[in-house]
Amino acid sequence: MTENKLRVAVLFGGRSGEHEVSLMSARNVLAALDPAKYEVTQIGITHDGVWLTGEDVIGKFERGELRDLEQAILAPDPTLSGVYVVRNTNHVKAADIDVYFPVLHGTFGEDGTIQGLFELANAAYVGAGVVGSAVGMDKGIFKDVMIANGIPVVDTLVVRRIEIEQDMASVIARAEALSEYPLFTKPANLGSSVGVTKCNNRSDLEEGLLEAASFDRRVLIQKGIRNPREIEVSVLGNDEPIASVPGEVLPSREFYSYESKYIDGTSGLVIPASLPHEVAEQVREYAVRAYRAIDCAGMARVDFFVEKDTHRIYLNELNSLPGFTKISMYPKLWEASGLPYKQLVDRLIELALERKAERARTSHTYRRRT
Repeated sequence: MTENKLRVAVLFGGRSGEHEVSLMSARNVLAALDPAKYEVTQIGITHDGVWLTGEDVIGKFERGELRDLEQAILAPDPTLSGVYVVRNTNHVKAADIDVYFPVLHGTFGEDGTIQGLFELANAAYVGAGVVGSAVGMDKGIFKDVMIANGIPVVDTLVVRRIEIEQDMASVIARAEALSEYPLFTKPANLGSSVGVTKCNNRSDLEEGLLEAASFDRRVLIQKGIRNPREIEVSVLGNDEPIASVPGEVLPSREFYSYESKYIDGTSGLVIPASLPHEVAEQVREYAVRAYRAIDCAGMARVDFFVEKDTHRIYLNELNSLPGFTKISMYPKLWEASGLPYKQLVDRLIELALERKAERARTSHTYRRRT
């Protein structure tokens, strides 16, 4: 370890519709890593799933200049720890790594897949484990878990892509039986509002179903909440998670779309949200309960709808690898709660090491008692 620095690998990009958002988040995380404390290895993952490392990987990914980067490999074999590169068909150790920091949003990044690789490699990594990541990512299963734990959610229907393709009329009939318009359609396993459509009529619904089905084999159809406020809470921790102050999103469009988040950047954020004290505390309690219910770890942003007139609360979804862009709610909420960005990143790395130490206490060998 160089000068007692922690060796941190930051992973970004990925095979996801949120690839570009990941690059924005990674740029900010990299800037927050104190070079006096961390020796950083950058690993970019292309849209095709190729892992690349080298000098200024983030800049080269942003510019699309990948030719002089080397292919990187993380072996699932725990005896082959660290990052390797491919040189002349040989695998050469490029860096030893103490903690992996995946800044990967969406498919293959926060759905439990890369977390499974980290587990096989016996590596410390930032964020939730396989179960927490997978359940948090799948909005349909997540809602079922919330219902089982007595946490209120919006009425939802899950359909499969094959149903949409083979019998659109039946899917539309089931959707219209769920609720009157507006309805929302979204991929079950994606975030950053990618593939989400607000449907005001049957024609919108058909288009929205096809759009969502292009991103996932399972699609959510969700009842629209009238006059909703969009409230978000950040959660931090492993076995003893804590919740930030709530914040409110003021969408510049009909809803908090991908464009309003990342393209025009016109949506407003109000931190802390102006809520009655008891409503704010209930939202924070639900956020921590949801986090524990799916065995989340490290971090999550939990999103709610709160009806303007009745203050009725609905938990919408949990994002186990939330955005870290300059406009992202997760770090902004913690800053408003007294934890600045750089200290937040430090804490997430500490939590990753704590989680690995806890895993090390688990026996994987059965010894029969005599």
